Amino acid sequence: MPSVTKVTRAEGGPRRPVRRILIYSHDTFGLGHLRRSRAIANALAGSGRDLQILVLSGSPVVDSFAAREGVSYVRLPGVSKRTDGGYASLDARIPLGRTIAGRMAVIARAAAEFRPDLAIVDKEPTGFHGEMLPTLEHLSAEGCRLVLGLRDILDDPELLAPEWERKDAAAAVRAFYDEIWVYGIARIHEPLAALGLGPAVAERLHYTGYLRRDAALPDPGRPAPALTRSPFILVTPGGGGDGAGLIDWVIAAYEADPGIALPALIAFGPFLDPQARQGFEARIARTGRLASITFDSEIEVLMRRAEGIVAMGGYNTFCEILSFDLRAVLVPRTEPRREQLIRARAAEALGLARVLLESEGRDPLRMAAALRALPAQAPPSRMVVPGLLDGLDAIRARVFPQAPADASARDAPRLLGACS
Repeated sequence: MPSVTKVTRAEGGPRRPVRRILIYSHDTFGLGHLRRSRAIANALAGSGRDLQILVLSGSPVVDSFAAREGVSYVRLPGVSKRTDGGYASLDARIPLGRTIAGRMAVIARAAAEFRPDLAIVDKEPTGFHGEMLPTLEHLSAEGCRLVLGLRDILDDPELLAPEWERKDAAAAVRAFYDEIWVYGIARIHEPLAALGLGPAVAERLHYTGYLRRDAALPDPGRPAPALTRSPFILVTPGGGGDGAGLIDWVIAAYEADPGIALPALIAFGPFLDPQARQGFEARIARTGRLASITFDSEIEVLMRRAEGIVAMGGYNTFCEILSFDLRAVLVPRTEPRREQLIRARAAEALGLARVLLESEGRDPLRMAAALRALPAQAPPSRMVVPGLLDGLDAIRARVFPQAPADASARDAPRLLGACS
């Protein structure tokens, strides 16, 4: 991995106008990083200003998502996460080192040709295996404003500290980044608090609030399972790569308790193991109370129509639960990261969701009881949490500090009673 080279950052002084924005999203697993980066790109592109936004993503499904005018994507050579926590090239015939070198070259070339005024790096301060370091040095020397964007929770502090030390992440933050944006609120979690990064970094840290999501207007011609024409529960494990346990538990609940009031639609996710999916589909067909889809790039439309949701509690799904005021049962994963568990417990403590833990046993009747209670569960809007969904407005204000809020931001519906 390349080492961090100390860079003298220009402090203070006028910022150059932002016309070109580069967003880096390493995307080695799942959909979370891409969907977060896409939400930010679309919000900035819709701010009524003449912008060009380039998203660099390693997601193999990046082409499935429509780009807003002014937003374009460059796909990086793909990598996948192994079950042991290591990584491999998406094409198993190519050594990982060669793939990283190819990704690094694509990133450097895109940044040099695009010449951004602002670059937002998602989650990884040095990029995947340090692939962003040469580009960070180049952009810093060119006077590009550099921002590290972090989800609300990275991991358990005991696990995060050695990981950041191994990756030289703290050194990169001090050397390169003008600002750190946390896409959440400190009341739920302070992701950098245990790292001891010092007062200079603390001055650059800004909590934005969670990123509000919108759903496209329903298309009368849009295909949808017949089950969704009446009240239903949506079950989604996000990308699905680690969601088989959640899906199995929900199906088992309907098999054990045919009296659950609402049927459920299960969205498997594009990365669910095909053999597991086939087994689930056979069981679903026998229940008469369930239906399934593999993947929907506009799953927000289904969320908006659902009576409630059962999910793992990843960052993007949590934003959607808040945005669409969904009654939620969260079944967080605990390996290899504890991020979802920390978020789910904080949400339950604030009255925003209910939590079921697989570590306490996957009793079908326990899940069935939660599904029976879901329609009467209090929605998130019953809880007043200041600044909870202000993320996109706060980002626009930081990108364009001298400009008034745009009309789309002013007129957006306000949920949870405290998003002013």
